[in-house]
Amino acid sequence: MQHALPTIVQTASRIASGEISPCDLVQFCLDRIRRFDEALQAWVVVADQSAVAEATRLERFARRGKLLGPLHGIPIGIKDIIDVAGLPTKAGSPLREDHVASRDAPLVSRLRRAGAIILGKTVTTQFASFDPPPTRNPWNLDHTPGGSSSGSAAAVATQMCQVAIGTQTGGSIVRPASYCGIAGLKPSYGTIDCMGVVPVSRTLDHPGPMARRVSDLALLFQILNQRADRTVNHRQLAQTPRLQKVETFFLEEADDDVVAALQPAFARLAPAIMGKRPFALPATFQELHLMHRRIMAAEAAQVHRTDFELAADRFAPCVSELIQEGLAMRAVDYAAAMEHRFQFQQSMRQRLDPGTVLIMPATNTAAPRGLETTGDPSFQSPWSYAGLPVVSLPAGRNADGMPCSIQFVGAAGRDELVLAAAAWSERVLDLGWDPPEPGAS
Repeated sequence: MQHALPTIVQTASRIASGEISPCDLVQFCLDRIRRFDEALQAWVVVADQSAVAEATRLERFARRGKLLGPLHGIPIGIKDIIDVAGLPTKAGSPLREDHVASRDAPLVSRLRRAGAIILGKTVTTQFASFDPPPTRNPWNLDHTPGGSSSGSAAAVATQMCQVAIGTQTGGSIVRPASYCGIAGLKPSYGTIDCMGVVPVSRTLDHPGPMARRVSDLALLFQILNQRADRTVNHRQLAQTPRLQKVETFFLEEADDDVVAALQPAFARLAPAIMGKRPFALPATFQELHLMHRRIMAAEAAQVHRTDFELAADRFAPCVSELIQEGLAMRAVDYAAAMEHRFQFQQSMRQRLDPGTVLIMPATNTAAPRGLETTGDPSFQSPWSYAGLPVVSLPAGRNADGMPCSIQFVGAAGRDELVLAAAAWSERVLDLGWDPPEPGAS
């Protein structure tokens, strides 16, 4: 096999033709895990025996011309807050050391039916909150990979799996994808089933795929989307999108090195950017981050209340603080936050043309140096709060060589349009980054 994996569609085609086998593909990924994971710590558990057995089974099917679906033989990592039958769902917590899932989460079942091979569980921050995980950034081991989908991002960036599933409540897909130089999709709220996923905030949680190419995100979205069985419009993927910049807050708060790193990309995308007037955020944006935190705290407290009362000392500091805030919150303040969210969603629905895709930096900084943080979610949380679809795409590197990304945001339910805009932009930018070699200079 070649050293860089092609897209999922290309890989599946080669499996169907017999050019490569699922066993070869799984072995490629396992070899990279053995080579890199001691340094990266992206995996909680690698199900190597079951993955090899499933690859062998799928290889026999492929030889007979029987393909289960578009992911036939594709190795996938699953964030360790999502149930996979027979594997632990530890959620980064000592309270769940002995947990073993009895059944697959529905999203995992969809992946299996499409032919995916579950390679194992990727590292999450504790209960998908803010406490840093052991995972390191593959571009520079001294930097955070982001969170909470830390292991998923690092594993995909280093081709330890071809695609991984993450979740986002604030910025937990887009931020680690940006920090690790891969693409990520946070779909519209409710588009991918959350059953079998350890919750943070049921109002804000979104599962979604992370991959090296936007076309792979589009394919995974097609498979995981529970709201419709329609396929992605490939003609739409080729069309020039209508893009609109969001400058207020996002460019004002972005570090100079992020702005400088992304400026060439914005210049190359200029033919698709509409006019000179940027998108105006609603006045309700001013209180958005406060209200987002309130909802997340109250709902996290509801999820963990019993365990926290019995064993508060077994919760990490940041998630403990979040739960304590929720337990102390007045019902009227939670209700006010939910009303604010509704008003912000209504304002975005009125202001954002359904045929337009907003663009802005995905993060305010590149991946910070040090492992005591997972980074600032303020650039991603507005779109989790609003439930709008987002795709992040690597678009430049800062002076230290760390990746920086653009995020594409669309109207609720317009996931295909956002994917199309990101796919067009990916072709225009044509960065062609090779996978990083952890620890290499």
